[in-house]
Amino acid sequence: MSRMTKAADYLQEHAEELARDIVHTVVPRFETHVPKEEAEAAVQMYTDFMGMLGEAISSGEEKLPAGLLKWSRENGERAADHGEKVSLIVSRYPQSRLVFVEKLTSISAKFELTTEETVFVNKQFNYMLDMSIQETVLAFEKVTDDIIKKARTEIMDLSAPVVPLKDGLAVLPLVGSINEQRARYLAEQAIPKIGEMRLERLIIDFSGIIQVDERVEQHLFDVYHILGLLGIKAIATGIRPDLAQKLVNMGADLSAIETYATVKQAMEQLK
Repeated sequence: MSRMTKAADYLQEHAEELARDIVHTVVPRFETHVPKEEAEAAVQMYTDFMGMLGEAISSGEEKLPAGLLKWSRENGERAADHGEKVSLIVSRYPQSRLVFVEKLTSISAKFELTTEETVFVNKQFNYMLDMSIQETVLAFEKVTDDIIKKARTEIMDLSAPVVPLKDGLAVLPLVGSINEQRARYLAEQAIPKIGEMRLERLIIDFSGIIQVDERVEQHLFDVYHILGLLGIKAIATGIRPDLAQKLVNMGADLSAIETYATVKQAMEQLK
C-alpha cells in the first residue's frame, strides 16, 4: 500500500476525530461567538468533507469526488432556511482553510509524503473547498431569493385585500405607497382574482395611499380598463386633493372615473 493511499485511508477512517480537532482549533479564532449546536453541525460537515477529501486523494486525480456539489448545495439551502447570513458563512472560511492546511500538512509529514504528494493533497483540498464555497453560496442565494419572492407575494396579497360588502359589490382598500411593482401586481395578479368573485362594482379606496410613483399612472388606468372589460364598474374613493393634483399633473384623466370622497358616501349612492 502506497504512502498516499495510507494517508487517504487515514482521512476517511479518522474523519470525525480530525473534524472535531479542527473545529476545536478554529472556533476560538472566530471573532463571533459560535453556539454549541452550531459547532456540532460544523463537526458533521467537516467529517463529511474530510471523508470526501480522502476519497479524492486515493484516486490520485485532481477531480471533485461524487456528491461534493450536492452536499454543498444542501449545506447552503439549510443555512438559508435557518436564516443565517451568507457573509457570516464566508467570513469563517479563511480561518477554517488555514487550520485544515495545518492539519493536512501534519498528516502528510506523519505518512512521510513527498513534497510533490503534499502539494497534491493541499491542491486537492483547496480545489474542493473553493468549489464547495461557490456551490454553497449559489444555493444559499437561490433559496434566499425564493424566500424573499414568496414573502413579497404574500405582502402584495395582504396589501391588496378585496373585501366583499354585499352581493356584487366589494372594496379594495389601498394602503401605503403605490410603486410600479405594486401597481403591476394589481393589474396582473389581483385583478384576475377579482374577476372570479362575480362582482358588478368594485370600490377602490385611495384614502390610505401615502404617495404614488410617477411611473405607475398607466398601470392604475390599466386596472380600470381591465375591470371594465370584465364587466366590473370601478369606483374610486378617498382621493385626497394633493393626490388628485399629482395624478392630473401626471396626465391622468380622472373625469372618466366615478369618484366619491369616502367609501361610506359611495355605498349610500349605490343603494
